Amino acid sequence: MLAAGVGGQGECLAGRKRKMAVESRVTQEEIKKEPEKPIDREKTCPLLLRVFTTNNGRHHRMDEFSRGNVPSSELQIYTWMDATLKELTSLVKEVYPEARKKGTHFNFAIVFTDLKRPGYRVKEIGSTMSGRKGTDDSMTLQSQKFQIGDYLDIAITPPNRAPPPSGRMRPY
Repeated sequence: MLAAGVGGQGECLAGRKRKMAVESRVTQEEIKKEPEKPIDREKTCPLLLRVFTTNNGRHHRMDEFSRGNVPSSELQIYTWMDATLKELTSLVKEVYPEARKKGTHFNFAIVFTDLKRPGYRVKEIGSTMSGRKGTDDSMTLQSQKFQIGDYLDIAITPPNRAPPPSGRMRPY
């Protein structure tokens, strides 16, 4: 539900002016429940997704994306906005056989241009794990407000150094 008034204009109450404010009563859950428009992959041109990976469990530093530079560990994937984190995990595992080991942890973040100051910002969006189902598996780029031109940064953690499961993953 959205409740709104006209900001800046007054309403007269007993000879006094009262300012009206615009206030949104839409919850995050309601926003997430908005159905994503299905993408017809036969008719929709894929986008170029520039993916940067690390195998130390940490995301790249933002200064590695500065002044037109990008990290050297780039994968270029042609995909669609409805690509899930699990689907992207599978594509990364095709390129990095060592990431196929059960228990390998993939932490995803969107790297985007900061509109308020020069440089980039990072927004962690979810994680997956080889050999386990998780709540973030079906999360899509579109649902996380990914925009064409953003980068995807994936911190890969081998199973012997993986952070303990947070209760969000379960074995197949």
